[in-house]
Amino acid sequence: MAGTARQTMFVYEVYGYGLTSRAWLNVKMKLLVTGCAGFIGSHVSEALLKRGDSVVGVDDLNDYYDVKKKEKNLKILQKSPEFAFYKEDIRNYQGLKKIFEKEKPEKVVHIAARAGVRSSIEQPLLYEEVNVKGTLNLLDLAKDYKIKSFVFASSSSVYGNQKKIPFSESDNVDNPISPYAATKKAAELICYTYHHLYNMKITCLRFFTVYGPRGRPDMAPYLFIDWIVKGQPIKRFGDGTTKRDYTYITDIVKGVVSAVDKELDFEIINLGNNQPIMLNDFIKVIEKSTGKKAVIKEIPMQPGDVDITYADISKAQKLLGYKTETSIEEGMKKFFEWYKKNI
Repeated sequence: MAGTARQTMFVYEVYGYGLTSRAWLNVKMKLLVTGCAGFIGSHVSEALLKRGDSVVGVDDLNDYYDVKKKEKNLKILQKSPEFAFYKEDIRNYQGLKKIFEKEKPEKVVHIAARAGVRSSIEQPLLYEEVNVKGTLNLLDLAKDYKIKSFVFASSSSVYGNQKKIPFSESDNVDNPISPYAATKKAAELICYTYHHLYNMKITCLRFFTVYGPRGRPDMAPYLFIDWIVKGQPIKRFGDGTTKRDYTYITDIVKGVVSAVDKELDFEIINLGNNQPIMLNDFIKVIEKSTGKKAVIKEIPMQPGDVDITYADISKAQKLLGYKTETSIEEGMKKFFEWYKKNI
């Protein structure tokens, strides 16, 4: 990429993501994005396309939740001539190799995963296959095809039920309390191994409870809105005093894209909101957004659930220029507006 092009780069709002535009510059990249039809993956892919990059999207369109929702996300991306889609399972090494060979991506953004803490307790072997073997497949191919950098989507769940807050990247994470969390920790370790052995540039991003338009229907922000609108009781796990660091999708996207562009040597970085909210207060925010009162059905805390998530984002601020711009009130209002138009 020419130095002159870099010097003339400027920033302005691109379809709500606030990312650097490449429209006037000859700096287009080709990126392979796994999990491109999912919630976070579709937003990251859309942002990259909107700023002028090419995206090779990989997704197996599994039925963890309604496939039609993923297909709808995919249609948004397929409007761009710079998007190529491959329906492929990341456990299939040979299938992935054909994609790398044909498309020759410059960078990888690995977001695909089997998600969900509670489901991982029921299907631990599946979670190991997808989240660990799938990541290993991609790292090995990235090594063979000389990928410039690899961004891996990890999770705040790796912190387990630790009492020290906020959670910092230097904290010990040797005590995950769900198979999902354990697979994410294992994948981070494999990422470091490939960095050490092959000098690969890898950034592991620990996401903290991401929500927003196109959000996963199995997560609280979506479920609670859906239940309140339909007049059904909200299933509240525990007494409502647990806290989550809910992070709006556009803030997450900007962090991911910054990690793509920075090409850091090897780093583990939190991407959160740094403002955890108590579950009872979160329900009040949704009541205000929807204009409806919630009926609450209390259910015992579930195995694998943690008491609090709370991100220290100082490292993200320093290395990625990361900052959060969307409060929980504003974010849930935007989410509800999307819900009304799309559900």
